[in-house]
This record gives sequence, C-alpha cells and structure tokens, in this order.
Amino acid sequence: MMATRANATAAAASKEPSIGALLGNLARDTSTLVRQEVQLASAEMTLKAKAAARNAALVAVGGALALASLLAFMFAAIFGLQTWLPLWASSLVVGAIVGGAGVALATKGLAAFARMQPLPMRTIATLKGDVDWVKGEIQ
Repeated sequence: MMATRANATAAAASKEPSIGALLGNLARDTSTLVRQEVQLASAEMTLKAKAAARNAALVAVGGALALASLLAFMFAAIFGLQTWLPLWASSLVVGAIVGGAGVALATKGLAAFARMQPLPMRTIATLKGDVDWVKGEIQ
C-alpha cells in the first residue's frame, strides 16, 4: 500500500508542469497579449484619426460653402440696406452679422475637436487589466 501511495504522488507530481514550462507559458502568453494590445491600440487610433479627419473636412467644406454663398448674400444685404442707411453703414452692419456667424461656426468645429479623446482609452483599460493579470501569474 505504501508503494501505491508513492506511485500516486509521483504520478501527480509529474502531471504538474515544471517551473521552466510555466515561465515559458508565461512568456508566450505575455508576448501574445502584447501583440493583441498593439493591434487594439492601432485599430482604436485609426478610428480616432478617421473621426478627426471627418471633423476637419466638415469644418473646411462648411467654411468654403458658407463663404461662397455669404458673399452673394452680403452684397444683396448691403444694397438692400442702402435704401435706409449710407453704403458704409450698411456694409458695417452686414459685416458684423457675418463675422458673428463665422465665429459661431468656428467655435462649433473647435468644440467637436475638444470633445474627442486622443488617447486609446480601451487599450489603456485593457493594459491595466493585463498588468494585474501578469502580477497574478507571477505570484
């Protein structure tokens, strides 16, 4: 009976991986994890870059279209106001209104940029979890 227990204990010990195997597994898993985190960060930053490009394009196209149509409306408004005001005063009124609208549009575009989070937040969150996992594996 003693021999049977010793054989069972030896068989159980042989089923457990060695320290070298455990360290090898840890190195392989850590390498895979780092590779996956780099892929996640790359994908996340690509999405953020696309959103930034889209916002910049909206600001640029909106500004160009507004400028083109605004010129025609400005001339019409200046000449329309000329019946009540001198030419210089009607030009001043129209310029102030157009300037205010331009500031409002530029502020809206800049606010959209300010709301964007430039850091890859999902990647940062998973990296924190990965650090905790590696610490747990080492202990």
